[in-house]
Amino acid sequence: MKLVWSPETASKAYIDTVKSCEIFNESGVAELVAAMAAGWNAGFIVETWSQGGAIATSIGLAVASRHTSGRHLCIVPDEGSRLEYVEAIGEAGFSPEVIVGDAEEAVKGLVGINFMVVDSRHKDFAGVLRLAKLSNRGAVLVCKNAYSRSASNFRWRSVVEEEGSRRLHRSVFLPVGEGLDIAHVAVGGVNYRSGKGVVSRWFKHVDQQSGELHVFRK
Repeated sequence: MKLVWSPETASKAYIDTVKSCEIFNESGVAELVAAMAAGWNAGFIVETWSQGGAIATSIGLAVASRHTSGRHLCIVPDEGSRLEYVEAIGEAGFSPEVIVGDAEEAVKGLVGINFMVVDSRHKDFAGVLRLAKLSNRGAVLVCKNAYSRSASNFRWRSVVEEEGSRRLHRSVFLPVGEGLDIAHVAVGGVNYRSGKGVVSRWFKHVDQQSGELHVFRK
């Protein structure tokens, strides 16, 4: 099973986020993220947030979780951030789960993430992505504020494929807001003989003598 795109759900989430975020003067990040999360029918949405951060993206994720009947959870570093986050998103009519603590430690206890948004301005963002336990359907990972990334040498493959069962399916950088760096990650099976995750891939081979096309999986 893998993530399947639903344009109808994406469209509905986009429109609802526009309505919910009309008081914010931002550049479409919330609407885009909401559409992606809803369109991929994300059942478990996780984000990181800290005091003083923009709340519109969080509202977009909350909107998406309503459309997918999914779980929306936010990791914040301290009590001050929790209070500000809960008050701001509560005013918009939402009440997602909140975990207070170190993001890298908190994400270790979360399993089956379909959609994740982290803030590139925080030095631990790559570690959070690396430690995330993704759904066996795969996941979409988003780095917001990517223009101000704290780690300028960040590469998706070094984060995603360090753990053997994950494979970078595709990635894209969008000049929206302060920059969105997005990756679609596929999750493979498990090699029970070695205990390590492996990814099954399809290969094509053309027989030079007969001209026949052979397709095999490895």
